[in-house]
Parts: sequence; C-alpha cells; structure tokens
Amino acid sequence: MPLSPDLLDWLLDSDPALRWQVERDLAGEPPPVWKATRARIATEGFGARLLAAQDADGQWAGGAHFPGGFDFSGPEAAEDAGQPWTATTWTLNTLRDWGLDPSVLAGTADLLAANSRWEYDDLPYWSGEVDCCVNAYTLANGAWLGADVSGLAQWFLDHRLADGGWNCEWVEGSTRSSFHSTLNSLRGLLSYEVSTGGSEVLRAARRGGEEYLLARRLLRTVSTGELVGPWVTRFAYPFRWFYSVLNAVDYFRAAALHDPTAPDSRLGEAIAAIRAARGRDGTWLQERRHPGRVWFEVDVPPGEPSPWLTFYATRVLDWWDGVTATTVENT
Repeated sequence: MPLSPDLLDWLLDSDPALRWQVERDLAGEPPPVWKATRARIATEGFGARLLAAQDADGQWAGGAHFPGGFDFSGPEAAEDAGQPWTATTWTLNTLRDWGLDPSVLAGTADLLAANSRWEYDDLPYWSGEVDCCVNAYTLANGAWLGADVSGLAQWFLDHRLADGGWNCEWVEGSTRSSFHSTLNSLRGLLSYEVSTGGSEVLRAARRGGEEYLLARRLLRTVSTGELVGPWVTRFAYPFRWFYSVLNAVDYFRAAALHDPTAPDSRLGEAIAAIRAARGRDGTWLQERRHPGRVWFEVDVPPGEPSPWLTFYATRVLDWWDGVTATTVENT
C-alpha cells in the first residue's frame, strides 16, 4: 500500500530530525532540500534541545552511561524502573541517529577522553568497557566524532562467540549469542565501517553476525522454531537497546545499501510481521514506551499512531518491495 499524500504530509509536519529523512527517503526530494532541513537539527527542535543540555566537560547529565550521582541501590535502579536515557552515550546515540553533522560537536571527543569514565571499573570513555551494546555505541559514536576507537573495533573480533554473534552476558559466562546484543554489535560495526572504511576481517565478522540473525529469520529460535519472545514483534520508538524485527530489518536495509547486496530472502517473515502491524490508515502504533528518565519525549504515547515508526516501517517496506520486485522482473 503506497503512502498517501495525507500521510506524507503528516510525516513531513515533524521535527527536522525526522523531516529530513522523510524528504530524502520517502518524498524523493533532491539533496539541497533535505540537506537544508538536516542542517536545522543543530538549531531547532529536538536536536537543539539536546545540544543545549551538554555539560561544559563534554558529557550529558554528568555521566557516561548513567547520570552522574546515579543511585544504583535506589528506586530508579529497580528492574521495572528502566534505564535512564539522559547520560552521554544515550544522547550521542540519539544525535547520531538523527543525522546531526558531527562538526557541530567539534571538541567533544577530546573532552570526553579527558573527563568521562565508565561506571564499570572507572575505565576511560573511548576504550569502552565489557558490555557489547555499550561498546557498540561507543564504537559508532567514536568513529562519528573522529576519536580513535580502533582498539574497540578489535574488541568485537576478540569477543565474538562461536555461534557467530555477541552477548553482553559473556562476562557472566554466557556462550550463546543474544538477539539484542548481536543487533547492537552489528549496528556499531556497520557505523564504524561507514565512517572509517573498516577492514576485511571486521566485514567478515559483521557478516557472520548477520548470518546468526538470518539463520533464525530474525525472530525464531533454531532449536524449536518458536518466536524468541513477544518483544520481537513489539514496536516502540526510540528503539534504544531493544530488539524488534523493525529495528533489525532497518539495520539489514542499511547494510544491504552499504555493501551493496540484494535483500536476503530470509528476511521475508520479518517483513510480513512489519506489514501485518500496519493499521488501516497506513500508520504504525507506538506499542510501548521504554521506562526510564528522558530529557523530553520525542514521539507519541503508547496506543497512538507514531510518525517515527511509520517512517521506519514504510521505508523498509519500500526498500523490500522495490528491490525484490526488480529482482523478480530481472529473473
């Protein structure tokens, strides 16, 4: 079902962080149009608000992964309280994902090298720590800001598990990969490769991690063929660290465009799950809001049509339908 003019107008009537992507990927606007909108991220709306919250020492909320002074034994640390999303790493993730020009943050990489330490063992910021997801974010953010994170890239080669993926619980002895950890690791490796060119050995590791997910159709266990969990088809924006087939297919779209390769047919079931979640009005609903402290909300409450999810879902379906249709025509 193509995007109606009314839906396109609805998506375009949004913050510059979303609007420029809609202009480029759905509306087909020429580069001068969407680049001009993209530049507004630094001076208007969501992006400007996050930039204004940066501390003088280069951090956000006074901490690397958690806000400064976070009480790890208090009520905000309870399992159902969620992760606070205001600290440096989460804010950098958001600005990078939105497409902020890294030159706007000139000097931030050096400030973080001098002033930011991980809550885990007080390790230096750009060296990472022991968590795959945290290290993937740091790899991507470092490459984006021009920090030397080549040692962290090697970390992913050293900590890849035998089944092809990664698991943040490796430090607790886990030897089986995780959907969440593997997807976040793949995103970090792809971002590093796009920014720096990467290497053949890193590309091989990335493709091995992709194979881990593809062998499971992005949503099923190998042993029983059952859904790996109800969260796999539950969509929420911002994605944060959480796995869903929408988050995963969005990654595979980016990887296929970068490589470049045709979509793998094993994405088909995940694509069908995304398509099935579309409402009659052509939108996708916000299904939950990940709990935890935020600077401000950037999308609608649960149960309402989400511009961000509608954008991501429409974009991956347009990619899949367009490329697979061309493949069939040329067969």
